[in-house]
This record gives sequence, structure tokens and C-alpha cells, in this order.
Amino acid sequence: MRVTLASALAVALFLILRAACSANPGEGPPSGPPPSPPPPTPLDSAVAAAFLDTVEARTFHYFWDLTNASNGLTPDRSPTLSFSSIAAVGFALTAYPIGVERGYITRADAGQRVVTTLRFFWTAPQDSAASGSTGYHGFFYHFLDMNTGARFQQVELSTIDTALLLAGILTCQSYFDGTDAIETEIRGLADSIYARTDWQWAAPRAPLVAMGWHPETGFLGYDWRGYNEAMILYILALGSTAHAVDPGAWAGWTAPYQWGTFYSQTHVGFAPLFGHHYSHVWIDFRNIRDAYMQGRGIDYFENSRRATYAQRAYAYANPGGWRGYSDRVWGLTASDGPGDLKLTIDGQSRQFHSYWARGASFTEIPDDGTIAPTAAGGSIPFAPEIATLSSRRTDSGMLSILRSRRRPLPAGSTSITSASTRGRSLR
Repeated sequence: MRVTLASALAVALFLILRAACSANPGEGPPSGPPPSPPPPTPLDSAVAAAFLDTVEARTFHYFWDLTNASNGLTPDRSPTLSFSSIAAVGFALTAYPIGVERGYITRADAGQRVVTTLRFFWTAPQDSAASGSTGYHGFFYHFLDMNTGARFQQVELSTIDTALLLAGILTCQSYFDGTDAIETEIRGLADSIYARTDWQWAAPRAPLVAMGWHPETGFLGYDWRGYNEAMILYILALGSTAHAVDPGAWAGWTAPYQWGTFYSQTHVGFAPLFGHHYSHVWIDFRNIRDAYMQGRGIDYFENSRRATYAQRAYAYANPGGWRGYSDRVWGLTASDGPGDLKLTIDGQSRQFHSYWARGASFTEIPDDGTIAPTAAGGSIPFAPEIATLSSRRTDSGMLSILRSRRRPLPAGSTSITSASTRGRSLR
């Protein structure tokens, strides 16, 4: 039986929505634009379209140009020499069909890149060895050597990053629907890779799925539960025809949700915006409600819209007193930062970080003054009226990031200047 992304999602969503049918409908509180920031300034439609075309083309070329064409592995970052991230490969595979539709590449070239990638992941070593392998039980290590594809150092076998990879694989399985040999092989390989993923093995504390596994020490002690980026993981795990988890996994995942209000926006909380973005890359959640969301009267798309508006209002209020924050310069998410260092700025000691899961919510506020362009950029589908303008904001320095053809830098701090770095103390 051929399993497409659509059919896998249909099975999973049926199980989720079946539970929701017995839930009492509710009404979420009305939540329009927050009162504090000024109304968004309309952006000329032609200007907005041109800007978004630029973002889309540059983003595509990051994946197309930097991916290793011999095995399909995509680097975790650039321009620093980097290992491959299997999640990045999943996003690359998702970008290739878009590149075809936009005319950036030919369908034949995209098909060849995809089949090369899928051949690698299907034939790469899958065993419990601590070194030299690429995965185990159908899952893959978080980071891989860009050339050999072997496990990078001692990283974990990652269930969420495997899910993001699988979402990209199944996107290609659905897109490449031709009868020629390459596109037929793509569909067969995608079927095999997805079917091999043993979600039941990855649930040692069933029905929840563990965050990861190490050959040296076994499963990590934590499971995916509570709102975050793992919505796509459970949908794929529930939709598997070979190793599906128990339908109760969804209720177990939603049980710890936190519902609250942050800057006039009432929603399920998760501080970094990427958690409100990732699953929506592959699924349109508008008008899809599980039991939890049915009880709150909104859907997950609306939840992401509210989280977006809340972050804009937080930046406008700027309770931390960071330089540069405004209703047009906002957006906190997981990203690189200026470094693990402590500086005195405007007479106040400030702690900065390198990579950090930055965010702002009623759940927590990990904020070191570092704005990530991907935060507002990834929010454009949910709130284009505020996110497009923020992404384009030239005097924040963000547009200059896009002018480098293959270097979409992850973040920047408007609080650090050359003067503030003199006499700094490293952590």
C-alpha cells in the first residue's frame, strides 16, 4: 500500500478529530490586535510582493546551493563549516518542489536531487553502533557528517528531527507523481523510509514518543508532551501504517498544554516562535480542531496568529529595555546570538548567549536582546500585515542579511555596539 503525506495525515487527523467530536464546543475570547502598539502600517502590495519574492529565492538557494549534491545532505548553518542537520534536509526537500513551481530549477534537476537524497537515507547504515552509522530503527541522528553521512560526534538519535525529515520526504512523494523512472523511484523510496520508522520502538513510555536515544545510554528521560514543534511528529506517528503509536498519544501530548494570556493575546503558550511555525509548513490547520482546541474555540492557525501578535506587543512594550525593539522590530525564536558573554550596557549588566531558544510568552521570557529574522519571516503566513513589514524593516539591518546570496544569517542584537564590547567579560 502506497502511503502519501495526504493519506498519513488523513489517518492521524481522523484519530485526533474523532476524540474531538465528543468534546463540548467552546468559544475562545476575541483577540484582535493588541491595544498598545499602533496599527500596522499598510505596505504597498507591489513592494511587499517584491520583497517576499526576494526572501523566497534567497531561501531556496540556501538549500539548493549549499546541499551536498552527492548525498543530499544540507548543512546546519553557513558560512561556518558545518555538519548536516537532518531537519535542514527535510526543509530542503520541501523547498525543491517550490523551486520547480517558481522556475528556479527544472523538474528534472529537482527530481535527481531528491532521488539522490532518498537513496542515501534508504541505504545508509542503520544499526546500534556508536559510530559509523546514520540511524537506527528507521530514525536518524540529529547531525551527520556532511560527506560520509555518519553520526556526528555523540549526538542523539532525534525523533523530532527525523519527523521534520520525513515531512520533507513525504512532500516529495506527493509532488513527484510522474510515471518516469526517477519519479517512480522517489515514491517507492519515500514509502519505504516512512514505513521503516518504528514509532512504537521510540515510545518506551507508551504512548508518548521519547525525545531521543543514544547508543551509549539508551533513551532520553523525556518525552514529547505539551505544546511545541512536535505536532508534526505525532501526526506522522499516528498515521504510520506499519508502526503507529496508540491513538492515546495525542491526548497525552496535549494534556500539559498551558492556556493563558500574554499582552492581550489568549492562546496555548510556547515562548519561541518556531514552535508556532514548523508543523504549519506541511499542514494547513485552519478549521481543524482537536478536542483541546475545540474546547477553546480556536484552531492551531489562529493560535499561531495570536502568539505572533503577542510577541510584537511585547517588543513594543520592551520591558527589558533592549535597544531597537519596537512594533516594527520584533521576533524571538531559537537562533544563534552574539556569544556567551556578559557586557555592561547603559550602566546595566547584560548576559548574552550564542545559540539559545529565545522567546516571549506567559510561560517564560528567555530574551537577551537578539532579534531573529526567521521569527517575523516565519510568521508571515499567520499575520502578514505585521510580519511582512517587520521582516522588511531596513533600518533594523535585517534586509541587508538577505542581500548575501547564500548567507541568511540567523539573528542580530541591536543592543551590542563596538563601544559596548570594550572591556567585556566572557562567561
